[in-house]
Amino acid sequence: MAAKLDIEDIWIAGYAQRIPLRVYRPVRAAATTPIVLYFHGGGFVTGSVNDADAAARYLAEHTEARVVSVGYSLAPDFPFPAALEDGYLAAKWALFQSPGHRASPCHIAVTGDDAGGNLAACLALMSRDRGEFAFSSQALLAPLLDPSMTRLGDACKLDSDVTLSDCARWYSAYLPTLAQRMHPYSAPIESRRLAGLPPSLIASAEHDILHVEAEQYAAALIAAGVPTQITRYRDVSHQALATHRPALDEVAVFFRRWLAGSPTH
Repeated sequence: MAAKLDIEDIWIAGYAQRIPLRVYRPVRAAATTPIVLYFHGGGFVTGSVNDADAAARYLAEHTEARVVSVGYSLAPDFPFPAALEDGYLAAKWALFQSPGHRASPCHIAVTGDDAGGNLAACLALMSRDRGEFAFSSQALLAPLLDPSMTRLGDACKLDSDVTLSDCARWYSAYLPTLAQRMHPYSAPIESRRLAGLPPSLIASAEHDILHVEAEQYAAALIAAGVPTQITRYRDVSHQALATHRPALDEVAVFFRRWLAGSPTH
């Protein structure tokens, strides 16, 4: 049976402006609960915590974790690194600043879909490098990982609901300079320092030009010694993957396993 939830909308100080968070907490949670950070999709330019509600609610119900959905700043008004730094501040708030949160500062996971998958992946890299906290695990759903756009599949052959022009528009807004498009905190697939990242789950969709880069990133993580599982969901489009029940079930099982493991902090 799915857990009943308390849901709260709050605002915190972000990188360039105040940002909204939506917090989902199981009503009958243990004295301390693990944390899952969720980043919505929208190609860096659209989307909100409302768009992530179904996925965030499902994960809170089925992992019995405190899920914090992050309404990060959107491009082009707030280009890189605003959204990523918003995510970092949201993680610190969830871990250290939320009053009476009853959440475990030793067990935190990160996930997201589409552009949110990019932010989740890059936040895992950033937290490893900064050393203030570490994630127990990460789950990326149809993530945008390659601003060079050299690993895209054929949209026509794949019957993809995302096109090359979509990706070009999104990356142009979020990463207006060429140098930004090669930065490991925006292009994790270009990073040569993947060791030390948390156990990873990557879900890709059959009808999505982004499944190629997602699966190549999974291979790179495995080569770097990161415990990684990859699933391509058949007959699923890019946009549908974020609410695809089998994919969310896999993420929930994955998080229950790793959030119950040894502390990461």
